[in-house]
Parts: sequence; structure tokens; C-alpha cells
Amino acid sequence: MATDSVATTARRQTAEPASRPADTRRAGGAPRRRGSLQRREDAAGYLFLSPWLIGFFLLTAGPMLFSLYLAFTNYNIFTPPKWIGLGNFERMLQDDVWWDSVRITLLYVVVGTPIKLAAALGVAMLLNYRSRGTGFFRSAFYAPSLIGASVSIAIVWRAMFSTGGPVDSSLSLFGIDIGGWVGVPALILPMMILLAVWQFGAPMVIFLAGLKQVPQELYEAASVDGAGPFRKFRSVTLPMLSPVIFFNLLLEMIHAFQIFASAYIIGSGTGGPAGATNFYTVYLYTRAFTNSQMGYASAMAWALLIVVALIAFVMFRTSNSWVHYAGDNR
Repeated sequence: MATDSVATTARRQTAEPASRPADTRRAGGAPRRRGSLQRREDAAGYLFLSPWLIGFFLLTAGPMLFSLYLAFTNYNIFTPPKWIGLGNFERMLQDDVWWDSVRITLLYVVVGTPIKLAAALGVAMLLNYRSRGTGFFRSAFYAPSLIGASVSIAIVWRAMFSTGGPVDSSLSLFGIDIGGWVGVPALILPMMILLAVWQFGAPMVIFLAGLKQVPQELYEAASVDGAGPFRKFRSVTLPMLSPVIFFNLLLEMIHAFQIFASAYIIGSGTGGPAGATNFYTVYLYTRAFTNSQMGYASAMAWALLIVVALIAFVMFRTSNSWVHYAGDNR
């Protein structure tokens, strides 16, 4: 009996090592299977992303890097690029027409963007307090933004403000004889700003969504404290809308720097009259495709990108002093 027990124990001890490698293989197989499945899922994900990745590298990242190289070269399309270092940037600082385009563009951005946002906020507040017909008015005010800065709108706008146009004829009824805004250098920029303000639909919708999120309890508490409409607007509406204002301000500022189609059409592609519509992008286009100075135009494009990025950086850095988010203890 004792011999049988010893023999059975020996067989068990002998059989255990043989079974352990099999258990180890089974236990290690699951991570390998999971790793293989993860690799297949990653490959499928990159396969579906490949059209976007190909388009990004070929149509966006690639041309951007090539334009960065061209910014430091003298390139006129017909001859190979010639490296000149910072020559294009030094030339910009000595170009009087370039400085005029910077002045016109900055004036358009600084004046037009606040007016556009003020109009959008005012209409959004009116729609926020109106219950009947809100959907119709919201669609009507948003419609111009759907058209965008198209060529057709620029042509119609130019015809409206030309000599003998509807605007000129209407002003003549009140004894105001301008002779058309398009031909007057001092009035063509205000006309461009009016065109931008007219398309306030997109920021209006965003403002309206922000107004819907303002708690009514805050207005009720302000009324109990004796606050009037202007005090409620200054102490309740503006602080609660500050994130939305910051968002709209940033987007509209970037959009204003990119104005091209309307300025090119209204100015007949020459920046006229007297260079009043020679915005930065119009002058960039002229240098690139009219004068075939691709190197200089690339330097102008990168200078614009750097300036806009710096302005956006400053806005983000200073936003903590006036943008208030929900849950802030400030």
C-alpha cells in the first residue's frame, strides 16, 4: 500500500511539469491574440483615414512647407527658385504698397469686426425675447451668411453702391449726392464694412445659443436688487456671454484678415479706386499671379500667418482677465 502511494505521488510530480508549459502557452496566447486584434483594428482605422491623410499631406501640409521654402527664395514660376534668405521680408518692410495694404486690412479688422459682433449680439437679444416668429426671423437674418463672400454678392453689392444705383438714388431723395460709393476712395472701405456687417448671421446664431444658457434666476436676482436693463446687460449678460464673445471675436477676426473675393471684385482686381480696396490678400494675389513673384507672395503669406497667430496668442493669454466660465471662483 505504501509502495502504491509513493508511486502515485511520483507519477503526479512527473506529470505536473508536463502540464505547466501547456498552461503557460494557453495563458500567453490570449495577450498575443489581443495584440494581433489591436494591430488589425489600428490598420483598419488608418485605412479609413488614409484618404484624409493623403489629402492633408499632398494638398495642405506639403504646399505649406513648400511655400515656406519659397518665402526665402526669389521665384517667378519660370525659373528655378534662388535662395535669398530674408531678402523677401526685408523687401516687405521697404514696400510702401505693402504698408498701405496692411493699414487698410487692419482698419477693416479693427472697425468692422466689433460692429459686426455688436449687430449680431443686438439681433440675438431681440430674437431671444421674441416668442412668435422667432424661427422665421432667425432664418431670415442667417440667410446672408449662407451665401458667404461669393462673387455674385460682390457684383450685386458693387451695382447697388455704384453711380445711379439703388443706394445712390435713395440718398439723392434726401439731397445727398455722392455720385456712387464705389468711385470714392473715402467711402469704399465703409461700404466693404457694411457688406461684412450684413453677413452677421453666423455669430448671431452662436450668441442666441449662448443667451439661451444664461440662467433666468440671475436676471430675477438683479431685478430684486433694483437693476435696470442696462445694468442687467452689463453685469449679467456680458459676463455670462464672455466665452461666446471670445469665440466669435477670434473667429471673426481671423475671417476678416482673409477677406479677398469681395474686395477683388469691387475693386475690379486692381485695388482701386486709388488703392482703397488693396487689402493684404488682394496685394498678395497681385504679387503672386499678376507679377509672378511667388517667393515674395509666399513671404507675405507667412508674415500674415505669423501676425494672426500672435494676435490669437495674445487674445488667449489675456482672456483670463475678462472671460468667465461656469464654475470659476473669480
